[in-house]
Amino acid sequence: MLEKMEGIVIKTRDYGESNKIVTLFTNKLGKVSAIARGAKKPKSRMAAVTQPFILGEFFVYVNSGLSTIQQGDVKDSIRAVREDIEKTAYAAYIVELTDKLTDSQSPDMYIFDQLYQTLKWIADHTDSEIPIMMYELKLFRKGGFAPGVDRCINCGEKNFPFAFSIQEGGLLCTRCRHLDEQAIGLPDNVAKLLNIFLNVELERVGTISVKQENVRLLRQIIDAYYEQYGGFFLKSKRFLKQMAKLK
Repeated sequence: MLEKMEGIVIKTRDYGESNKIVTLFTNKLGKVSAIARGAKKPKSRMAAVTQPFILGEFFVYVNSGLSTIQQGDVKDSIRAVREDIEKTAYAAYIVELTDKLTDSQSPDMYIFDQLYQTLKWIADHTDSEIPIMMYELKLFRKGGFAPGVDRCINCGEKNFPFAFSIQEGGLLCTRCRHLDEQAIGLPDNVAKLLNIFLNVELERVGTISVKQENVRLLRQIIDAYYEQYGGFFLKSKRFLKQMAKLK
């Protein structure tokens, strides 16, 4: 069946001498893998529209196995991402995470929109750590393992202060903190940020200003949480950590 859809290129690999297999995250069908014939030829129209991170409009013959891209046109090249190694690394991470945590042909317009908004933020700004953490938490929810960040995970208490427990999977109030001696104490504003990151769309946030020590704390928590529950090794994440060390 021929379907028209918008899609973001999240992965490509060579297939034969002149073709590519392209994985798209689409607004209509979710993740779709399809062959793009001639996409490796520099003069092919498919070459431009199958570059990483591009938002395109595609006509795809959808099959239960490998589908076929019949036609594609670039809607937003998001070029700035591919012109800067740090932006490329951030974008590569979020699309790899999207690929790992979403199922084929399982549509999710919300995740599609947040992926595009995050890529646009990376392209247009010099600091992308907060938007990436916002997108990560939303993907964790899509993957079924998001932490509880709006109340105590044990008793439901909503009053501050809280600690974050990797072991228990979310916030612990003062009375319940004994459940995990390794729980990380949180300033009240950091606990609030976790809830905002998970539940508020990026386009509603505007300017993001967080103290650098709190950014590091949030990054530590989200990394540790993913290592405990995520289950997938990410090559792009390793590269980001190497870049951070060089800084």
